Amino acid sequence: GGGENGAFAAGLLKGWTQAGTRPEFGVVTGVSTGALIAPFAFVGASQDGALEKAYTDTSAADVFEFGGGQESLTDTWPLKRGIERSVTPALLAAVAAEHRKGRRLLVVTTELDSLRPTLWDMGAIATAGGPAGLKLFREVMLASAAIPGIFPPVMIDSAGRDGKRFQEMHADGGATAPFFVAPGRSLLGQVEGASPADDKLPAPEVYVVVNTSQAPDFQVAQRSMLSILGRSLSAMIKAQTAGAIAVTKAFAARTGTPIHVATIDQRFGQVSQAPFEQGYMRALFAHGERLGRAGTAFDWSPDTMATSSTRRSASNAP
Repeated sequence: GGGENGAFAAGLLKGWTQAGTRPEFGVVTGVSTGALIAPFAFVGASQDGALEKAYTDTSAADVFEFGGGQESLTDTWPLKRGIERSVTPALLAAVAAEHRKGRRLLVVTTELDSLRPTLWDMGAIATAGGPAGLKLFREVMLASAAIPGIFPPVMIDSAGRDGKRFQEMHADGGATAPFFVAPGRSLLGQVEGASPADDKLPAPEVYVVVNTSQAPDFQVAQRSMLSILGRSLSAMIKAQTAGAIAVTKAFAARTGTPIHVATIDQRFGQVSQAPFEQGYMRALFAHGERLGRAGTAFDWSPDTMATSSTRRSASNAP
């Protein structure tokens, strides 16, 4: 999640590549702005430049325009066109090639009729290919980033067991989960008859990149609908993300799975003055790139920083 704050993950990935320690992930998942990043992260370091361009050269005019209609405050036709330009048949073929190796790319949307998260196997969609596969791949990315009420939902064609065609309304995956590691019941240990060993992920470790800050964020809310809605959504996302991180860490401890979490922390102090402000996004990208290159993005806190500084001082002492 995180909208323009996806610049943090884009920069982190580039810096991680430069450090030479970036893993080839067996599974990559994406939610909201993470859904726009995930296919490029999945294909690998060759796509770092595309991510940098997307999160440093983009402005609000490249994402939305006001006057959306009865479904939303804005129209996201510019974002849709941007996805069409970046998600090419060549990218789809690259995703399909990695899928055939056994790797998986998953994106989450929220289906608004059932109020349930929908997990899309993007590699399977890419493997199906053709105009229909390319169209669906793009639609899922757009839907996962569709902030309810702000951006319009995406209508996706589907078919019932009886073969009848209908359309499902899909919106921001972040409405049901800020990020995806495993099904909710598995995370909570609620699968009947399952042991911790059954819940254990087929992965040696997990990395979660959260494109939001968990630190207090004081800004005077204006007496306008957009300001009130924006600040309310920010509060909701912070609370939801904090809960998801806590549940995921408890799951990791229960199953013995090492987990590493990176969030936008107090080391970055710049504030955005407007949605998709380029100066802010470029500064955040550079911050993520520095952390990725230095290997200090994950599991950071002021306490651990102080401890590591003390250790360095002690090791340098005569």
